[in-house]
Amino acid sequence: MSASLSVNVQLYMQGEDLSYGALVVGNIHPADPSGVAHRNVVFPCGQDVRPAHYTVSPGHYVVSATLPSGIVLSEDAEACEGTETHVLLRPEDTPHETHAWQYLMGNIEPGEVYLNPAAIPVPRSLGSRTADWEADVPVKPARTVWVGDLHPQGYHFTALLDLIDDTDPSTVVSAIALSKPIPLHPIGGSDRLSQLYRFSEEGPLDVRDKLLFGNMPTGLRQFLVVSLAGNDYLVTLPVPWELSLAEVLVNTRQSPTGSPISVAVRDGQMGSALGYMARGALDSAATLVKEAEVVLFGKLMNPVAAAAGAYILVGTELTSHPMRWDPWLDNLRHWFPWMSDGSIAWAMRRLRTAESEDDLREARDGLIEAFDRGIPFYTLGLGRLIEGLSEFDHDPECAWRLYQARRLSWRVDMREPFLIISLRRRSP
Repeated sequence: MSASLSVNVQLYMQGEDLSYGALVVGNIHPADPSGVAHRNVVFPCGQDVRPAHYTVSPGHYVVSATLPSGIVLSEDAEACEGTETHVLLRPEDTPHETHAWQYLMGNIEPGEVYLNPAAIPVPRSLGSRTADWEADVPVKPARTVWVGDLHPQGYHFTALLDLIDDTDPSTVVSAIALSKPIPLHPIGGSDRLSQLYRFSEEGPLDVRDKLLFGNMPTGLRQFLVVSLAGNDYLVTLPVPWELSLAEVLVNTRQSPTGSPISVAVRDGQMGSALGYMARGALDSAATLVKEAEVVLFGKLMNPVAAAAGAYILVGTELTSHPMRWDPWLDNLRHWFPWMSDGSIAWAMRRLRTAESEDDLREARDGLIEAFDRGIPFYTLGLGRLIEGLSEFDHDPECAWRLYQARRLSWRVDMREPFLIISLRRRSP
């Protein structure tokens, strides 16, 4: 006897780049203890996506999906012999259609909360009030500047720490920008409270995802400098990312995560995985990235995504057994010297598999190399760099770099997948 359940999550996501929706992780649990469950399975999420099909025994089931935001959706379903039962999971509406991806990632509240002033969450911790928001005080919009071509040393640890120590706020952009910085306006559909920006590897986009500026110089890495509620932030943009857009939400009110700025990639598979990864759910991220080896293998086309795959593979493979992707980590490290994440992932894997003093020395050299290449794209990478250098804190070269990395980490929003650094607090 057999039956089937077809499952999908219905959430409208605006934009042709998300026409195929996204993937989220869920479970199918039988009410009968003797039944067989489907755990850590993948459900499609979108408006008109094809549901996922699972063969089950006839009976009663609880179907649930955990979104990257941490929101859990669930429905009861009765599977009848010889038939297919469709289970539709519906999250709450987003406050704006343009912000659906940010809602899926957990960076903005449901529309019912967002649009109701009385329902605005006020955290108990004054330190997490990111924009000093009060109901009766007009909100001052953030100022967002795109830096498409950075100074060669602009994203190195020592340069950024010197910038943080500088007391002149006017030097923030000029100290790191090689080309002329460009002030940006949020795309249509944003409001004064939650300003949304999108980027391709060629630069900022409008609401139709068309380039705002033509023939603008772009370097190997792009950043934003955001001035918000008296703070200046340096925001890492995850570009280039093949066929997918980077999206930045600047939130001038208290967000669900407590982060004033959130960066995501509009990638139906890897983007969702990054959302899980940022919240510490590496198992869920690994479920979506079972093809992480494929992602890593395609590093020539998309090295920034490959680095995410590398972190997930290294973080979830807890044995020291040789893996077929080990040589790919070495290639990621050597082929992209402008990206420290490859060196970090390689060094952490080398530490785990080390069998000799020579192996440990190689791992140590990889960590020094990573630091000297500049700040990583990923917040997880900074944490892993500090973790690795701590293994060699008796070594003067590592100890100095460890101190610098820790100093910078005090200014980093560890809740976000991509590195966001609070540069300084401006005077009122």
